[in-house]
Amino acid sequence: MESTVSVAEQEKERDEHGQSMVTITVNGNKIEIHRGNETVVEIKTLGHVPLADELNEIVHDKPVFLADNASVVIKGGEVFVSNPRTGGSSKE
Repeated sequence: MESTVSVAEQEKERDEHGQSMVTITVNGNKIEIHRGNETVVEIKTLGHVPLADELNEIVHDKPVFLADNASVVIKGGEVFVSNPRTGGSSKE
């Protein structure tokens, strides 16, 4: 019985660790990333987000802040947006 997915296509979906790749969106750009736990810093790096910026995941149409030292379970289809950090001390 022949497979409908070629070995080459299967290999393309996996990296050297055997993890499949999925697509996420960072600031409107499609990014290929490993399925599974990924750090916020790795998502920022792959998405060309300045490390000084905040990263939020859009969950149910609402932004959820992600700490720089956090990890996110990537399944594919996740949407992230960044913005410059706000706050600090106010000078009035």
